[in-house]
Amino acid sequence: MKNFDFLIIGAGPAGLMSAIFASRAGLRTAVFEQTPAPGKKLLTSGGTHCNLTNTLSKELFVESFGRNGRFIFPALNLIDSKGVREFFSKLSVPTVSDDGVHVFPKSQKASDVLNSLLSECEKNNVSLFLNGKAQNIIISNGIVQGVETGHGIYHSSKILVASGGLSYPSLGASGDGYNFAKFAGHKIVGPSPALVELYAAEKWTGELAGLSLKNLKISVPYTKIPPKTGDFLFTHLGISGPVVLDISGEISSMLLRQKNVPISLNFTHKLTRDLWLANFAEWRKKNGTKKVKNLVSTYLPLSLSIVICRMASAEDTDVSHLSAPARDKIISHILACPLTIVGTAGFEKAMLTQGGVDLKEVNPNTLESRKIKGLFFAGEVLDIQGPCGGFNMQWAFSSGALAGKSAAEIHASFQEK
Repeated sequence: MKNFDFLIIGAGPAGLMSAIFASRAGLRTAVFEQTPAPGKKLLTSGGTHCNLTNTLSKELFVESFGRNGRFIFPALNLIDSKGVREFFSKLSVPTVSDDGVHVFPKSQKASDVLNSLLSECEKNNVSLFLNGKAQNIIISNGIVQGVETGHGIYHSSKILVASGGLSYPSLGASGDGYNFAKFAGHKIVGPSPALVELYAAEKWTGELAGLSLKNLKISVPYTKIPPKTGDFLFTHLGISGPVVLDISGEISSMLLRQKNVPISLNFTHKLTRDLWLANFAEWRKKNGTKKVKNLVSTYLPLSLSIVICRMASAEDTDVSHLSAPARDKIISHILACPLTIVGTAGFEKAMLTQGGVDLKEVNPNTLESRKIKGLFFAGEVLDIQGPCGGFNMQWAFSSGALAGKSAAEIHASFQEK
């Protein structure tokens, strides 16, 4: 049989969650997955531990998604963090939050999360077509009619595109969802890599590769991007770590329009310039023969202190011979070290895609297209992205659930007629 009530393109967390909500409501549901196995990206999430969600309040959670955050409210109102935990608990996947914020399955196994979703789909008679690449969406008179695959045409008046973005092509990401959306007349906000390592023009970062820092503050001057503070990592080609990943999508998007993006690193944002001046004055009185780099290293790792002092041509200078301009330059580089971002590690290593289907053309209350009747979008394919820490997985579950519920309600209203 090739007639279904609801067709879903993509067997990731959004697609599987949607299939469960729709099938529980009685819809004959089919899921098309172009790879030989479902949920490949889910299996790698959270370092294979799967950070399902977090314990932030709904308001703070939405705020973390930035300017488009309010779009996710209806989906969160259907199933929020507490709801996700209860949902998986009923599927025999209890959750824990050891740090009081991040939520993981108690087993720490992403495979348990995936297997529970697949088992629930099977229980509700969801048809899962693996190696089932969707080739085209069939639309007639502004209404979806079905999906064309290599195995034939499957008919339905309700279709969900939950095929993700472009990140991790090795796990099956192809960007087909954008093509389906374009075909349906939707605008796509330029996709770019997000939650990804950033590459710097300056070579000194490579000298510090592997060095991690706590509570580093990153700013992007002359933009509306708010400064972010968190854990940071130097790499061979640039910078990474949670605070970098959280800002990487916006910087990646800027790199589509310009050759580089200047940023600023504050290594000790809790110490002001006046406190640093006081430190140097004290050092000059009591530690005049000591090297500046060694004194600065009481606050920073020695390797970083050496690089910063070198920038001021004071790598081997003792503090009694340090000039005021060199001192000021050291302080400047501690509190606002300039770095020029010229690229990213690309979609191959990005955990998320920035951009996607324009939110203005999708109804947030149902996730149905405002252009084509019966066409829904959920998850990463939409132009909404959150930071690290369970935000995007929660969005996948919430948006998938809302799309499935909305499809079921449309189906029910049609049946009543």
